[in-house]
Amino acid sequence: MVVEKRGLGRGLSALLGEAAPPPPPPPGSVTEIPIHHIHRFEAQPRARFTPEEMEALTESIRANGVLQPILVRAHPFNADHFELIAGERRWQAAQRAGLHAIPALIRQMTDVEQLEAAIAENVQRESLTPMEEAYGYHSLVERYGRTQAEVAQAMGKSRPHVANAIRLLSLPPEVQGMVSESELSAGHARALLGAPDPLAAAQLVVQRGLSVRETEALVKRLQSDAETGSAPRSSTRATRKDADIQALEADLSAALGLKVEIVDRDGQGEVRVRYAALEQLDEICRRLSRR
Repeated sequence: MVVEKRGLGRGLSALLGEAAPPPPPPPGSVTEIPIHHIHRFEAQPRARFTPEEMEALTESIRANGVLQPILVRAHPFNADHFELIAGERRWQAAQRAGLHAIPALIRQMTDVEQLEAAIAENVQRESLTPMEEAYGYHSLVERYGRTQAEVAQAMGKSRPHVANAIRLLSLPPEVQGMVSESELSAGHARALLGAPDPLAAAQLVVQRGLSVRETEALVKRLQSDAETGSAPRSSTRATRKDADIQALEADLSAALGLKVEIVDRDGQGEVRVRYAALEQLDEICRRLSRR
């Protein structure tokens, strides 16, 4: 008779009643995963979360828990650990709320499929800034060899949309920062691509509060000035606003008790009065209609 030998460690485990570690959950299932077993995907496209939205989500999770599972895949190197695909905001807020585990849907994905899913999820939610979207598309093309047409198909976007997004990466870093901070829209940024000096033009756009169409007109003037070698008219006007117009803006703001902005374009323009409540609008109307 052959007697099965048992190791001392297993014998002690049996005596002490220690349970064997549970098997890893199968792909495609939703399960509770310890938060510290989840790691951020290094190529995650979304990098910015406003304090306001994080605080609101944290309070909601404290009150109601995580209602929608995050999306993860098995970590390529650490056993029993996972890599985040989508739902980073929920994951971060759950940590702030003091949760120890979070519901997660487990999927099997390659690196490129993971990045595509992360970008697509944020694009569908309109959660990415134009620059985050541009970097995500660029990574798929440069890092994983996807064509712009393949990226467009995977994202449900047109090829020109993807191409125009990637072109934003050719803007100076300072202008990209203005886009990331929502000082400039994607439309502004695309218009600035044709400017001889995109940074100087962007500063004028922000200073004057120009619309996208006004920005396009400004860029055309700058291009014309650059071709003829004449001094840019926009620079002269910007300097004048720094001295005369800004002083007038300050006087009007003090008189009305509201933010007043003057947009001057070669002797023509607008006076903009900003109000934060209907009562302030009523007061503006009362003053303007007073005889």
